[in-house]
Amino acid sequence: MLKLVAFRHVLAMVAAAAIVAWLGMPYFDGLLSAWSRVTAESRARKVMNAIESPLSNMIDANDRESIRDYLKNLQLEDSRVAAVVLCGADGSTIARSSDSSSIACKGDGEPGETNSNWLVQDASGSLLASRFRVHLPGHTAFRAIILRRMLAAGSDQTIWRKFAFAFISVTALVLALLVALLAWWLLRRWVALLISDIRGGRFFEDAWSPRFSQPILSQVRKVLREVEETQRREIDYRENWTPQALQQVVKEQLQSEQIIVVSNRQPYSHMRDADNQLRVQLPASGMVTALEPIMRACSGVWVAHGSGSADREVVDRNDRIRVPPEAPVYTLRRVWLSKEEEAAYYYGFSNEGLWPLCHLAYVRPAFRQSDWQTYRAVNQRFADAVASTAESRSPVVLIQDFHFSLLPLMVRERIPQATIALFWHVPWPNAETFGVCPWKRDILLHMLRADILGFHTLYHCQNFLATADRFIECQINQEHMTVTLRGHTCHVAPYPISIEWPPRWLAAEPDIATARREVRSTYGIGENVHLALGVERWDFTKGIVERFQALEVYLEQQPAARGSVTLLQIAAPSRSELPAYRELQQRTLAEAARVNGRFATDTWKPIVLVGEHQEPESVFRLYRAADVCVVNSLHDGMNLVAKEFIAARDDEDGVLILSTFAGASRELVEALLVNPFDVVETASAIGAALAMSRDERRERMRLMRSTVQDNNVYRWAGRMLTDAARIRQRQSLRIGAPQAS
Repeated sequence: MLKLVAFRHVLAMVAAAAIVAWLGMPYFDGLLSAWSRVTAESRARKVMNAIESPLSNMIDANDRESIRDYLKNLQLEDSRVAAVVLCGADGSTIARSSDSSSIACKGDGEPGETNSNWLVQDASGSLLASRFRVHLPGHTAFRAIILRRMLAAGSDQTIWRKFAFAFISVTALVLALLVALLAWWLLRRWVALLISDIRGGRFFEDAWSPRFSQPILSQVRKVLREVEETQRREIDYRENWTPQALQQVVKEQLQSEQIIVVSNRQPYSHMRDADNQLRVQLPASGMVTALEPIMRACSGVWVAHGSGSADREVVDRNDRIRVPPEAPVYTLRRVWLSKEEEAAYYYGFSNEGLWPLCHLAYVRPAFRQSDWQTYRAVNQRFADAVASTAESRSPVVLIQDFHFSLLPLMVRERIPQATIALFWHVPWPNAETFGVCPWKRDILLHMLRADILGFHTLYHCQNFLATADRFIECQINQEHMTVTLRGHTCHVAPYPISIEWPPRWLAAEPDIATARREVRSTYGIGENVHLALGVERWDFTKGIVERFQALEVYLEQQPAARGSVTLLQIAAPSRSELPAYRELQQRTLAEAARVNGRFATDTWKPIVLVGEHQEPESVFRLYRAADVCVVNSLHDGMNLVAKEFIAARDDEDGVLILSTFAGASRELVEALLVNPFDVVETASAIGAALAMSRDERRERMRLMRSTVQDNNVYRWAGRMLTDAARIRQRQSLRIGAPQAS
C-alpha cells in the first residue's frame, strides 16, 4: 500500500515537472535571446577589430574587387556572418556582400554617430545588425555594418528550446525523485516507529522517536489516542444496546466482516423422542444463553459439536443447517466426534482436567496423556472446520471457553489475517494452581496467539497475566494488559458476560400471579408457602448440597418457619458419565431425602428436587413465580441464572441471594451476598430475604434490573467486537510496513 502511494506521488511530481518546464519556456526564450544577442554583439566587435585595418587599406586604394573578395572570404570563414556593408562617411555605399540588399547606407547617420546594434528579421530568422565607425589614423573614415546570425535563431532556436525543455524536465524529475525517496524513507521510518509503539505496548505512552520526526509522530499518536478513546466512550456510554446497535458495530467498524463463533456446545440439538418424532432442544448452557442472541443479531456461522442423536439427519452435505428453526438467520456448522473422542476430549481433558483446575471446588483434576492427545486432535479438527467455513482472508473468529485453548494458534496457522478472540467462560486460577497442568506451556503458547483474551473479571485477567509471566518468556505490559510473544501482541481484558434484554422468553409468559399459581400447582407447593428457587446444571461447582444444608440450618434456627418455605431445586443432568458427577447426584439425592426426612409433613416438603432439563420458557416461569432465587455457587465465572432471574422480574419484586465467588457479584451488589462455604451465613440470608419489606425488595430489584439492562449481552459483544475492530485497524498498519531498525 505504501509503495502504491509513493508511486502515485512520483507520477504527480513528474507531471508537475513537465508543466513547470512548459510554462517556463517563454522566460527561457527571453533569456536565451538576450544571451544570443550579447554573444553576437561581442563576436561582431571581434570580427570588426580583425578586418578594420585590411579594409582601410583597400578603401584607400579604391580596390572594390579586392574588397568584395575579402568580404566573401570572411563569410566563408565565419558562417554566422550573414552580410557585410561598407559605407562612406557621406552615406555612399562602398561595397556590400551579395546577400546584403536589405541594408542601406544612406541615412544611416552622421559621421559622428556612435556604434549601435539592432535586430533585423529575414526569412532565416533574427539577425543582429552591428554598425561600427572606423577611422584609423592616416586612412579614410568609413562605416561597416555587419549582420550576424543569432546563436538561437531559426532551427537553432528550436534545438535550444528542446534542449532547455529536456534539461528542465530532467532536473525537475531528478529533484522529484530525490524528494520522493526522502519522503519514502521518512514515511517508512515514521510508520516503523508507530508500529513499534503498537507492537511494544507503548501506544498510549510518549514513546521515544528521533527529534526530526517528533512533531509528526506526536500528532499521529495523539489522533490515534483520540480515536481510540472516542470509540471506547461510544461503547461504554451507549445508552441503549440493542441488536440493531450491535449490527451497526459490525457494519461500520468491522465493515460487515464474517463472524465465526466456535464452541463445544451447539445452540440447537436435534433429537428423536420416545415416539421417534424429531424435536429441537436448547441445551442448558450459560454460554449458549449469552451467545445465541449475538448470532441472531450478527448472523455469521456457529461451529459446534453435533451431539444430538438426529443431528446428522438434518444437515446438508457440508454439515450445515440454518437456525433458529422458526426463523433462520445464521448457519450452524456441525463437527462430528466419535464416542471415544468425546470421552477423551470433552469428558476427559476438558471436564476432568481443566474444569476442576479452574474452579476452587476442591475436586482434584485428572490429567492423562491419551486425553491430551485427543484434545489436540479435536482442536485441530475444529480449526480445519473454521478454515473451510471462512469466506474471506480476515474473518472475526470468536472462540468460546476452555474446550478450545489450543485453537487460537491452530486457526492463526490456517488463516493468518483472522482477528481471533478467545473468551474464557470459567475462572482463571492463580499461577500456582495452573502449574499443576502438565501441558501448561503448550496451552499458554497457543492461547496467546489470539488477538483478544477475554475473562469475566479483572481478577481473572490478573491471574492469567501472572500465569503467563511465571511459565513462559514473554513481554507483559501490566498497565495496558497486553502480552507480547514472538512479535504478536495479545490483549487481555475483562468482558463481564450478560443476557439479552429484554429476554425473548418473556413475550409468551403469563403474568406473575398466573405463573405463581401454575408453578405451585405443578410441584405441589402451597399458595401460602414462600418459594425459594435454585436452577443449575448438576455440577459440583454450583453448591447445591451446601444450599440444602443452609436451608436445614435455617429451619433449625427458625422452627416457626417450618411449613412456610420450600426450596424448588432444578438440576439439569450434566456429564453423568463422569464418576465425580454421578457421586454428586447420589449425594444430592441423599441430602434432599435426609432434610425432607427431618422436616417434611403430609402437606409440605422443604426441598423439591427436579433432576431433569427444563426449556427456557419453563425456567423463566419459575423465575417469575419465585420469592427468592438462591445462587450460592462455590466458584463461577459469571453465573447468568442470577441475571436471568432479575430480567424475569418486571414486577420489581423478589430477592437474589448471590455467592461472592460468582463473577456476577461484582455487578449485582444489591443482592444478598454470601460465602457459600458458610452455610450459617447462607441460612441467615434466607431468613433476611423472606423477612425483607416490599419497598426494600423493590429498590434492590430496580437497581439490579438497571444494571443488567445497561450491561446486557449486546454491550458485552459490542465491546469485544469494537476492540477487535481497533486491533484490525492496527493490523492494517503492519501490512507492508517496515520493521523498526
